[in-house]
Amino acid sequence: MIRSLLKGPYISYSLLNKINKLNTEDKKETIKTWSRLSVILPIMIGHVITTYNGKKHMPIYISDSMVGYKLGEFVSTRIFKTHKKTDHKLKK
Repeated sequence: MIRSLLKGPYISYSLLNKINKLNTEDKKETIKTWSRLSVILPIMIGHVITTYNGKKHMPIYISDSMVGYKLGEFVSTRIFKTHKKTDHKLKK
């Protein structure tokens, strides 16, 4: 479902505070977060945010083309392992 435009984008309060603090101090540090639902805002551009995928934190460098998307869209939670190949020659 789409979030109502009247409500505005969702962003975790603690994540927003961390980004505002780094912007006022002009620092470039990695920010660790578990909030995959937070929307990427223009004030996040240029920062590296490590997002939790269920096993470990994966770093994401935020660029201007990512604005409007959610953090969880850039970190995969599932790993695809190839299907087992059967050898038909041995069966005959």
